[in-house]
Amino acid sequence: MNLTNRPDKNMKSVTLLSALILGLCASAQAGLYSYSSIPNLGVIPDANLSGLTTSVTSSAFTGSLLDVQVTLNISGGWNGDLYAYLSHDGVLVPLLTRVGTGGGDTFGFSTSGMNVTLADGAALNIHNVTLPSSGGTYAPDGQHLDTTTLQPDGPSTYSTLASFDTTSANGDWTLFFADTSGGSQSTITSWSLDLITAVPEPINVALGVFGGLFLVGSLCRSERMQKLFGKTQTADVE
Repeated sequence: MNLTNRPDKNMKSVTLLSALILGLCASAQAGLYSYSSIPNLGVIPDANLSGLTTSVTSSAFTGSLLDVQVTLNISGGWNGDLYAYLSHDGVLVPLLTRVGTGGGDTFGFSTSGMNVTLADGAALNIHNVTLPSSGGTYAPDGQHLDTTTLQPDGPSTYSTLASFDTTSANGDWTLFFADTSGGSQSTITSWSLDLITAVPEPINVALGVFGGLFLVGSLCRSERMQKLFGKTQTADVE
């Protein structure tokens, strides 16, 4: 009898089951919050740093934040006038900081309206893009607004959406918009918040089960080998 080439079905089953258990230890939880009902009908007060605030409360999340994305649908106005940030649990991340300003341009882009998603890792930062009203995905501006000069404070204090990764996904998320200069008004038509968290699993327990299953599989194999080997020896004696 050839024992070397014989497949061990018990060990294969143990390996597959163990892989399944460990696979379950890496999972995620996602939540998408979309809003079109906004205070003041979404109209951002013109030339008013008090701005417009709208909030959402998330709950039932477990684990730490892995990713945050924000989608903004804005109509009208002058995009270069707008300052916007997202805040949560004491963390503030600028989304728009008078796009197009800098390098001697104190007015910013004159484009009107936008429909964009802001996400870390995007190829282009929204501050440097002459935005069309059509969609697109960009990195958040990240620069804070100097309320004295009404200009971005530069990249030295640059913030990304990953700044929220140390916080819990649960709680209040606040979107703030301000129009820094007089002229036409912008309106928030809708906005959405996409949250993804890592779901904690009992990894130590899973590893313990893996070890236990491996041990049981090894014992089964050892016992099986002994029986088969014993039968072979008996046959040789006879």
